[in-house]
Amino acid sequence: MANVIVAYEPVWAIGTGKTATPEMAEETHKFIRDTVCAVFGGDVADALRIQYGGSMKPENARELVAQADIDGGLIGGAALKADSFAKLISEAIGR
Repeated sequence: MANVIVAYEPVWAIGTGKTATPEMAEETHKFIRDTVCAVFGGDVADALRIQYGGSMKPENARELVAQADIDGGLIGGAALKADSFAKLISEAIGR
């Protein structure tokens, strides 16, 4: 598990540009982390990287990565334009 990164995207968000609310995404990420904890233990679950993949954009990056169990984003279309990607990174790190 030390080499595993989990990416979660709601099925209804794939290819739609729609994004889960930060609370919805956090609920699922917490479920994933809790499940890993039950199977592999707390240390493994705490170390696991879980990224949100459902249309993270500059407009929602800060709120998504502020959630306790969201460790980053699996960025798709927002990375296609340098200015959009740079703004997304800036928002995600809080600058």
